[in-house]
Amino acid sequence: MNDHELLEEFIIELKAERDATKAKDKRDSWTTSAGVSLVFIAVLAAVATQWGAKYAGRTMTALNDATYAQTLASDQWSFYQAKSIKENLYEVSKDEEEANPSDETPKIVGTFAAKAVGLANDKLAIKAAAEKFQRDRQAARNAAHMWSTKGGAMGIAVSAYQLAIAVASVGMIMKKKSFWYAALVMALGATAQMVLTWVA
Repeated sequence: MNDHELLEEFIIELKAERDATKAKDKRDSWTTSAGVSLVFIAVLAAVATQWGAKYAGRTMTALNDATYAQTLASDQWSFYQAKSIKENLYEVSKDEEEANPSDETPKIVGTFAAKAVGLANDKLAIKAAAEKFQRDRQAARNAAHMWSTKGGAMGIAVSAYQLAIAVASVGMIMKKKSFWYAALVMALGATAQMVLTWVA
């Protein structure tokens, strides 16, 4: 074999190798897109995780508010009960004074009756405050339930994103384009879940 033939054979091998490399690059070019999409999916997963944590924080705040409102309501009801006991004592004392009259009876009965009326009026204000705190408690419980539901829904989105990342990564390692497509579908579902959670 002369130099010219060797050169031609080398050029043929070089072209074949270049064509094989181009074919391989073309076949594997989707991995670049898959890698870029993995970055976007990871960013979305981070956003969903942040929102999940935010919803968990809001849930805890609302539960604390509910507990605080319940404590205030309980205090008001205890105060109401104390006023009721005092009112009853004045009523009983007034009845006893009327049952055993003396020169001071009209004055004493009047004093006891006035104090009983004052306590009854106090009880109305206390009851209104207690009922307001109970409404506040219920509103806080409702808010906690709503934030907890949103947090759970966002948790589903986070899980779906993580699963999408895992599936896409396996697909890239195994050079299986179908895995990447499956991961994209999962990521789209997770994004839909995240958006629905925001707007719900």
